[in-house]
Amino acid sequence: MVSLETPVCDFGQAAIDFSLPGVDGKTWNLQDCKGENGLLVMFICNHCPYVKAIRDRLVRDTRELREHGVNSVAIMANDPALYEEDSFENMAKIAKEFDFPFPYLLDESQDVAKAYGAVCTPDFFGYNANLELQYRGRLDASRKETAPADARRDLFESMLEVAKTGQGPADQIPSMGCSIKWKEAV
Repeated sequence: MVSLETPVCDFGQAAIDFSLPGVDGKTWNLQDCKGENGLLVMFICNHCPYVKAIRDRLVRDTRELREHGVNSVAIMANDPALYEEDSFENMAKIAKEFDFPFPYLLDESQDVAKAYGAVCTPDFFGYNANLELQYRGRLDASRKETAPADARRDLFESMLEVAKTGQGPADQIPSMGCSIKWKEAV
């Protein structure tokens, strides 16, 4: 398992459209997911200890952000042949078990993850109402272990700022996680 950090936010970069199957049986695209005040695009998976450490907080924060007009979508781009825990069936189980308040989509071709420049799980891309990138940082101070309950809610606070002003904070702490499990080129 290789740990990586996300690059610095490329402010203003446009969100990239997609058409991906969700565990709910629907096919989702960018406009289906967008909220009135923004969109949080998250690259996550089931097996990564970094994602497991924040799952409850991710559900809490995305549910609260919805109340502020910021919707969320999670995309799983790992090769499930490498990790059975990341299979579509297991994605559906996890989404139900944790009551995900967002679509959980499979990027089987990995084209969407590559287009976004996703590097790890979790990798967060926070967009304003115009779908311009404003946040590329961490959820909070959690790593492979969950941070203390009183840890600053970096992503939540940043996306609230985006919802209110259309702009993210200048200073952002990168997210850290397991590398995306890319398919071998054929």
